[in-house]
Amino acid sequence: MRPSGRAADQLRTVVLEPDFSKHAEGSCLAKFGDTHVLCTASVDNSVPGFMRGSGRGWVTAEYGMLPRATHTRGGREAARGKQGGRTVEIQRLIGRSMRAVTDLTAFGERSIQIDCDVLQADGGTRTAAITGAYVALYQAFQFMQTAKAIKQIPLTDQVAAISAGIYKGEPVLDLDYDEDSSADADANFVLTGRGGIVEIQASAESEPYDRATFNKLLDLAEGGVSQLCRKQLQALGVGL
Repeated sequence: MRPSGRAADQLRTVVLEPDFSKHAEGSCLAKFGDTHVLCTASVDNSVPGFMRGSGRGWVTAEYGMLPRATHTRGGREAARGKQGGRTVEIQRLIGRSMRAVTDLTAFGERSIQIDCDVLQADGGTRTAAITGAYVALYQAFQFMQTAKAIKQIPLTDQVAAISAGIYKGEPVLDLDYDEDSSADADANFVLTGRGGIVEIQASAESEPYDRATFNKLLDLAEGGVSQLCRKQLQALGVGL
């Protein structure tokens, strides 16, 4: 029995609330159970120096946790003057995930900055951030389309992410903190709507596991991402 009482293949209650931020070109509050992440997308009519003159756009991301997103207060990284390794790794993952489904040649030399701020954490913050970031990114492109800066949405597919792991010997989907903190193995899967693999981060916490078990985790993740992609479309109000 999982601590939450969920079935092995059951997601937490997922809510994707678009247009959460008044000022951002795109925004989404992503709730995966008690994990809440605010994702915003901001459009800038310029690109980083290394992209200038290329005729291509850029999508990048930043990630952070509010001081009381967890059980105890964590200091602000800005106050320390340096981002932690985990923060850098996650924000790079979010950026790669968005670029994997974006045609960077289709919106000129413009940048879209994704900001993912964890308001409350209960496991799976990076997967919630990626899933919500896609909604925010899509909205930013809708804004550009309405402003006649682009003719069509330059996204080639959907992208979402979910965790899966081995809890008390059983493969389960979408680990919350209670499960993640004591799992025998855990993995994060970033997959596209058509089933493509963007990135898989997987590790065993105690004993190694075999290929058959990994395949079960991947099967769980594919089912979870399929559900998340439907929720993204519903949040955006576009056709299923």
